[in-house]
This record gives sequence, C-alpha cells and structure tokens, in this order.
Amino acid sequence: MVTFGPMRFSDLVHIPSSLKQLAEMADDDRLPHANLLQAPAGTGGLPAALALASYLLCENRTGGDSCGECKACRKSYQWVHPDLHFAFPTVGTRVTSDTFLKEWRAALKDQSYQEINDWLQRIGAENKQGNLNKEECVAIAKKLSLKIYEGRYKIMLIWLPEYLGNEGNRLLKLIEEPPERTVFLLVTQRPERILNTILSRCQLTKLGRPNEEHLLDWLVRKGMSQDAAERAARLSGGNVNRALRLGKTEQGGHEKRFLEWMRVCHSGSPTKLVAWNDEFSKLGRENQKEFLAYALHYWREFMRLAVGATPAEGLSLGPAEVQTAQKMTAVVSLSQLQEIVAETEGMIEHVERNAHPKILAMKVGLKLHEIMRN
Repeated sequence: MVTFGPMRFSDLVHIPSSLKQLAEMADDDRLPHANLLQAPAGTGGLPAALALASYLLCENRTGGDSCGECKACRKSYQWVHPDLHFAFPTVGTRVTSDTFLKEWRAALKDQSYQEINDWLQRIGAENKQGNLNKEECVAIAKKLSLKIYEGRYKIMLIWLPEYLGNEGNRLLKLIEEPPERTVFLLVTQRPERILNTILSRCQLTKLGRPNEEHLLDWLVRKGMSQDAAERAARLSGGNVNRALRLGKTEQGGHEKRFLEWMRVCHSGSPTKLVAWNDEFSKLGRENQKEFLAYALHYWREFMRLAVGATPAEGLSLGPAEVQTAQKMTAVVSLSQLQEIVAETEGMIEHVERNAHPKILAMKVGLKLHEIMRN
C-alpha cells in the first residue's frame, strides 16, 4: 500500500537541479514573481510546485527544505494555508475551483501525481472537458487583491494553465505586475497551448522525468513491494502516476494479454477477436489505458531490439518478453511497426473519450491484422 505524507522536497520522487535553483533563489529572495513549471503528465510538476509553495511559506527552512513543524508548514501540508491559493480545471457553468476545494484537497492527499483525467473523473466530469473559465480568472484577481494574512508571500498555484484558453488574457496585467510579494506558480504539461502573452511573462523551468532508479527507490520507500516496484518503474517510462497504477495490477497480466492480442490480430479470426474484445471490455477504462500503455512500451523496446540493441544494453523488457520480441522481429517490420504504434496511440485517445470498448477493439484488431498481413 503506497502512502503519501506532507509535500516537502524530500518527499518528491526526484529533485531536478532546476527545482533546486528555484529554492536557492527563494533563499536569496530572488524568485521571479511568475514561474512556469513544465513537466510531462504524471511525472511530478504538481508535487514540485506544492513543495516549492510550502518552502516559500515555511517559517524555519532547514537544510534546503521546509521544516515540517512550524505553523505555516502544518497548514501548507493540509493545503489550508490562507496565503496559498489554487486554481485548476473544473466543469460546469459559472463554476470555480473554490466549488471543488474539498475534492481537491482530498485528491492531493490521495495522490498528488494525478493527471487531468484522474481529477476530472473524481469531480464527476464524465465526458465533459475541463477548463479555467472567466469566473475563475475573476476569482484569481479577487484573491490576489487581498492582503497577506500571515506568511511572507501570497501564492497562486495554477494547475494546467493551458486550460485557460483565451480567458488567460484577463490575467495578463496581474501576472506582469502582481501585488507586492505575490508569487505565481503555473504548472503545465503543454506550454505550446498557453497564450504567448502569458508565456512571455513567466520564467520557464523544465523539470523532466525521474529516472528508473529514482522511481524504484521512491516506490519501495512508499511501501510497494520490491518486485512490484521494479516492474512498475520499468514499464512506466518515468510516469509516477502510471507506476502507482501498475503496482496494483497483477504481475504478468498485461504481458500475457498483449501477446494473446497479437496472436489473435495476426490470425484475424473473427471468433477469437470477439472473445478477446469481450475480455478487454471488462477491464474498465483505467485498466484498458494501462494495458495500451504497456503495449506502447513493448513496441518501443521492440524497435530497439529490431535495430540491434541487446538485453545487456538496458532493454526494459523481462527475459520472457525479450524472447517473444526476438521471434516477432521475423513477423513485424519497422515500417509495419510505425503503423501499429499509430493505431495503438489512437486507441488510447478513443478510450479516454469513452468510445465503446468492444467496437473500438474490433476496429483496431482488424486494422492490425491488415497491417501484419501486408
């Protein structure tokens, strides 16, 4: 059972050098007032911002980290510090982040490496798209117009500002000239989707993914068994959120299911495809996504093997998987592989959009059969 505690730098999976630089700038009171933290989905952008916010508010920083004992830390660790404000994607008309603050704090306590789909499903979005609307921008401006209550800074943490769209123009003046001792921490996965006028007003800090060694060590420290942690770290590609979910799945489940899928697709038997699709539809959407993520991981390693890599060169596949992949190099060419990967990526996107699993799996299965037989 993986457990989560307070969010300090020492609680993170990894501490990138760029994050350490921000902490050092905070020590010297030189931290820019508008910071854009970029990290791939599920890899630690939000936890890094939370740790930095706690550090800024801490009354007794110790050894390059928040102390964890002062009044400010006790409030920050429960996400209730009066000078720490949040804005995040929501759904619904005239709804702001304040409507979902209770759910937000529960989500951070449960799993701060969450991704947008995890959050939207938690608040019952179903198929609706999240956004940061006009009302949210008005609320941000109102909160930042208030005086600092008890900390050294007033912090506005905006998770996924790419969901602002054109409404972000309402925040330009505030980001450029905020009230005294106000700090913006914007956490993004897709900076190319943020308005250029906002990007130009922020200092960009790229955090990157944790490596497999860091992730393995963190998962074990958090209570995951060694075997489960090794498998999750190997298959997750540095995505902590995915690693946590993989740690809950049955050992070898995805591997066996994937190989059966490839055999069925290669044969093209309608009866076998229907039977496999029935089982796939029973997995549930999150497990379906994990299975397809495993498929992409397998094909990435397969490509390395096909161009001459060896297990000794760090292939992230187990011995049985390597043996199977070596046999498949005689069946799947690199040109076919490109098409297979594209179909798999498209399948993930459709699963996220709640496509009918049986119809989707049949469509993709027949397409893979066509590619393999070409």
